[in-house]
Amino acid sequence: MSRRRAGGPDGVCIIDKPAGWTSHDVVAKLRGVLGTRRVGHAGTLDPDATGVLVVGVGRVTRLLRFVTPLRKRYVGEIVLGVETSTLDAAGEVVATHDMVGTTLAAAREAAAGLTGDISQVPPMVSALKVGGRRLHELAREGIEVEREARPVTVHRFDLAATDDPLVLRADVECSSGTYVRSLAADLGHALGGGAHLRDLRRTAIGSFTLDGATTVEAPVLLSPATAVRDLSSVTVDEATAALVRTGRVLDVADLALVGDPPWPVLAPDGSLLAVYEPTAGGRVKPAVVVSTTPGTDG
Repeated sequence: MSRRRAGGPDGVCIIDKPAGWTSHDVVAKLRGVLGTRRVGHAGTLDPDATGVLVVGVGRVTRLLRFVTPLRKRYVGEIVLGVETSTLDAAGEVVATHDMVGTTLAAAREAAAGLTGDISQVPPMVSALKVGGRRLHELAREGIEVEREARPVTVHRFDLAATDDPLVLRADVECSSGTYVRSLAADLGHALGGGAHLRDLRRTAIGSFTLDGATTVEAPVLLSPATAVRDLSSVTVDEATAALVRTGRVLDVADLALVGDPPWPVLAPDGSLLAVYEPTAGGRVKPAVVVSTTPGTDG
């Protein structure tokens, strides 16, 4: 647990978002539970989706930008033969196809073609902004705009049979920004018909998994250092820690950095001081300074 200050708590919560809640609903609830306005989340989940939502509290809201790019993992069901307006079960049926007889082998072959570095068109019902407005807001007004395809990476797209021959169990590991319901729709098209997604559940964001998740009503506040545990960190001595706390630009040799940036910098006691990034001049500077006082972690 991080120490409370007059400004409120600082830390990270791993929440298992329930169905029917927006990610903003979770944030609003936690503001009341934790007694602070400084709450934010990384990686939006649709209202019908459940699973891992990483929430930053206090100063840790500034660290969420390092969580958002982490690899994601999802499970869900792909319903073959039915297309919807939202590409998931929340939308209206817009087309049906006779896909009886589609084999698991054929579906897996089609999924293989959607694995790796691919281009994906974001769905209209999404939080992506176009022209300053979110796509789902435009969609509610009946407006459809052209969306540019974006590069994403699907590291794994595994399919398994269920009791219903027209429903496939999907296990997807992908880069940030990948829409699993678009993958489901694309799979249906690749099989000569259509499909939509249902029962989406995010099981992991980086090393943050459901095993460590809590309910929104009973959150557990973890230390700020936990928020950046997936990055290559370095622990410094107290003399260097004093420089880091003041936001000093340093030489790479001063920090003995390893791995790819950005780099969390930890005090001798393991508390998070700052996150550093490279400068154009071959030195390193703080992207975020978390602790300015010895003996604190945020």
